[in-house]
Amino acid sequence: MKLTFPFSRKRFSELSEQEILALAISSEEDDARIYRNWAEYLRADYAATAAVFDGMAAEEDGHRRRLLDGYRARFGETVPVVRREHVAGYYTRRPAWMMQNLSLDTIRDEARVMERDAAEFYARAAQASSDASTRKLLGDLAAAERGHEERATELADAHLTAEAREDEEAVAHREFVLTWVQPGLAGLMDGSVSTLAPIFATAFATQDTGTTFLVGLAASLGAGISMGFTEAASDDGVVSGRGSPIKRGIASGVMTAIGGLGHALPYLIPHFWTATIIACIVVFVELWVIAWIQNRWMQTPFWRAALQVVVGGGLVFATGVLIGSG
Repeated sequence: MKLTFPFSRKRFSELSEQEILALAISSEEDDARIYRNWAEYLRADYAATAAVFDGMAAEEDGHRRRLLDGYRARFGETVPVVRREHVAGYYTRRPAWMMQNLSLDTIRDEARVMERDAAEFYARAAQASSDASTRKLLGDLAAAERGHEERATELADAHLTAEAREDEEAVAHREFVLTWVQPGLAGLMDGSVSTLAPIFATAFATQDTGTTFLVGLAASLGAGISMGFTEAASDDGVVSGRGSPIKRGIASGVMTAIGGLGHALPYLIPHFWTATIIACIVVFVELWVIAWIQNRWMQTPFWRAALQVVVGGGLVFATGVLIGSG
């Protein structure tokens, strides 16, 4: 029976010193490429942070050269192909295509995790080495990786001036608003307002809380699914800069469903007028929360946001009550 690839991986404890050095060389090369990819990805909007990652990539290149020199001194010019995926339990890195789903802060956190993983690897490798010069090299690299957080801070101080940080924070804020707040707000408005008429029309027409809840549940979840798919499919974010369509779809769909469920859930209460009064209070709170979000995140004057949302929502609410009562 032919073994499949996962079962052919070695444990770290089974690697020879030659293989450990080869693994370290390939890992440093991969990490340098990751930092350069991040720098290229961030350069247009976050030039200062990109310069920090350029500097960290150069540091990894220096580590790779030191490892190659140490390898040549012991084993010659031919370096065996040993990579992370060849070693069971070895730390992994995210693939390049996942980068667009990471925020700036997440990328910075990922870099810190990378340095910590590398430091732990070199510490283990140094303990496994019987050659004094190799042990010293690996120990020095472990210390260097642990010190990379300080190096990153030095690079950040050199490149991330107060003005650069301010510019990057503005860009990050804009991305957050376009990716999460704007579609989420649109969903919350749609879910809160569009479900008012069917829910309250059903409530006043039947005065049956169970039926009203089922109508509200169906309307809320249906609207959430529809809004989520519409938002995700309407714009891939490449040209508009609005970010990941998946994130926007999730924000829009979830908030649409929440907006509708807010005034549907009170109808789980069996007493009609108690449920209706609570649902009306929930509607009032929802509409003012929407107005506050518009003012806080979209810079819409509060009086204008309140007029648009509260008056519009009130008209839809009244429509549902009138139709249901008729």
